[in-house]
Amino acid sequence: MADIIVQGLTQNNLKHVSFRIPKEKITVFTGVSGSGKSSIVFDTIAAESQRQMNATYPAFVRSRLPKYPKPAVERIDHLTASVVVDQSPLGGNARSTVGTISGLYSSLRLLFSRIGSPYVGTASYFSFNDPNGMCRTCSGIGKITQVDIEAILDRDKSWNEGCVKDSLYSPGTWYWKQYAKSGLFDLDKPLKEYSDEEYNLLLYGSRNGMDKPENPKVTGIYHKYTKTLLNRDISNKSRHTQEKSQNLIAETVCTECHGQRLNQAALSCKINGCSIADLCGMELTQLREVLLQITDKTVDVLVQTLIEGLDRMIEIGLPYLHLNRDTPSLSGGEAQRLKLVRYMGSSLTGLTYIFDEPSAGMHPRDVYRMNSLLKQLRDKGNTVLVVEHDKDVISIADYVIDVGPQAGQNGGEIVFEGTYPELLRSGSLTGNAMMETLPVKMEPRKRTGSLPVRGACLHNLKNVDADIPLGIMTVVTGVAGSGKSTLISQVFARQYESDIVMVDQGPITATNRSTPASYLGFFDEIRKLLARESGRPDGLFSFNSTGACPVCGGKGVIVTELAYMDPIVTECEACSGMRYNEEALACMYKGKNIVELLEMTASQAMDLFEDAKIRKHLKVMQQVGLSYLTLGQPLSTLSGGERQRIKLAKNLGKKGSIIVMDEPTTGLHASDIQNLLKLFDLIVSRGNSLVVIEHNLDVIKQADWIIDIGPDGGKNGGEVVFEGTPMDMIRSAETLTAKCLRASCAQ
Repeated sequence: MADIIVQGLTQNNLKHVSFRIPKEKITVFTGVSGSGKSSIVFDTIAAESQRQMNATYPAFVRSRLPKYPKPAVERIDHLTASVVVDQSPLGGNARSTVGTISGLYSSLRLLFSRIGSPYVGTASYFSFNDPNGMCRTCSGIGKITQVDIEAILDRDKSWNEGCVKDSLYSPGTWYWKQYAKSGLFDLDKPLKEYSDEEYNLLLYGSRNGMDKPENPKVTGIYHKYTKTLLNRDISNKSRHTQEKSQNLIAETVCTECHGQRLNQAALSCKINGCSIADLCGMELTQLREVLLQITDKTVDVLVQTLIEGLDRMIEIGLPYLHLNRDTPSLSGGEAQRLKLVRYMGSSLTGLTYIFDEPSAGMHPRDVYRMNSLLKQLRDKGNTVLVVEHDKDVISIADYVIDVGPQAGQNGGEIVFEGTYPELLRSGSLTGNAMMETLPVKMEPRKRTGSLPVRGACLHNLKNVDADIPLGIMTVVTGVAGSGKSTLISQVFARQYESDIVMVDQGPITATNRSTPASYLGFFDEIRKLLARESGRPDGLFSFNSTGACPVCGGKGVIVTELAYMDPIVTECEACSGMRYNEEALACMYKGKNIVELLEMTASQAMDLFEDAKIRKHLKVMQQVGLSYLTLGQPLSTLSGGERQRIKLAKNLGKKGSIIVMDEPTTGLHASDIQNLLKLFDLIVSRGNSLVVIEHNLDVIKQADWIIDIGPDGGKNGGEVVFEGTPMDMIRSAETLTAKCLRASCAQ
């Protein structure tokens, strides 16, 4: 079996590297964030494999497939077809569920069409995406949107006093005059004194609320807002209209199917007393037990297929999910594991499977389950490539390729190739980090107070009471699905919203032109420096202003729209993709123009800039482990972990805040976690309170206080199973987290 051979790779920051990847083995790529791992695995191997696969299709098909640029490499040999299993959200719309995405719902529908009683019809009659099966009231979505008209009416006021809280209906406006001149209303009578007839006239235009409007110009407030907000696309309307929509449209569970998505005929069909919606609402472990009770021999193979699919999902640490769960609500780690389960059922072999940090979002208890599935993929005759920081995943590798030695322009080299035991002896940054274990904090800080949460019962939380400490670092732990994110990110954060700074991994609400320099607020300072040096106005150094290339308008690319085909995006020839006009590019600061300044990494910029304001922001970027990012890198290209750390950088200077972080170690090399912990100490020493949702055992060891949620996930979670210091947990707790923590300390 010939190895995959890569020679002369210069993609992104890679420095003309060459290496081999053994086939039908697990190869793990390690190295600090920004060292070049992703450039090798995703931008080169995955992209070239998929580019060449797509080239085998006819032009008509190719025009509808994603476009992959040819990587900057001299030679790649012996590539196989690749499957990328990354952490990108599964997306999908309101009709996409765990059941549909995993394929298990199709098997369930077939099962009910075969042995369900009474007989309703074929499998399509149990689909909420088919007119035969869907609830007609909600069209199979399980929810309905309604106009909450009471939110815009002030029942204490009359028409003359402005009873409709919308500027369109203010006294004297055109809409107000239609109602005022209709003769149907007493303009000085408060709404709360209206009779039923008058109120129906106000809302629906008729006295009984059902007939045609008595005045064609007065169709009723309810009908007016239903027409303008519910029955049309308002995404391109004014901000005022969009904000009004958010306040007026309420999403509620469908009154007909009660959220079960199907019509009454489909719901009436049952197996052993359970409808298909009942089964989809069960946690996977409970669903498995119910399926095992089916004794009809005619569907043995079908039931076995379902149980095998459920077993894979349970094995990988998702026993708490149910098939009716919307896929957009899944975390990145859950989405990745669900994708993996989908491929585990495949009978294809000889593929290259590529994983991006498969341990993300997993409790240490569950990582071994992921490892066993990776081994199964390998043992079926596939090549498995993994980008990973977790020691437990790296340790199962047949082969390790370590990229470094540092990040950005100080990375891009292969610093080690070999087995895991050899990595530990290699002396590389990764090898040394694998050998180190952080001590447990022996003298935790004392809290300065606490904020109470009482009777929390959202999702799977079981009437939880907790006191979140102030003035210290609290780590909230528990297996995936235990309820820790629900408790902190939803219940606690909403209860004390005005006091909390949320630093999560969600998308940054900024434009597609946002960069670290603009997001952190020091781009203006860089432009002022150039303006002072050149005597030109600040606006010349913004590609959103007078400095923009006149051909592409500061975008750097030209987009050519083609009917029925993907638009063609080409680099702007006038500015060579640099976004600026010639006048802006001619101005220099210390021998560099604006584009060259933005192409510098934060660490390089520290050596160049002397301005105190700029250096302050650059230092913060270094503190949060982002010194390898360039000042002008689009924020849309950052990973979830990088997004979280740049949000932290933006909020680092605040004092007296409660900062909530959701798994901040995601995407971080083991050596960077120690720097992150120093940063946490700095945050708390400034008088802030820090609440961290985390699985990483090194972070748990350094907590001042631990709140452990469990005992397991889903319906078996939702309780506080331990509160105390790390040493208390090691000494006396009998939780899943405590067992993993003790095992870590024993190594």
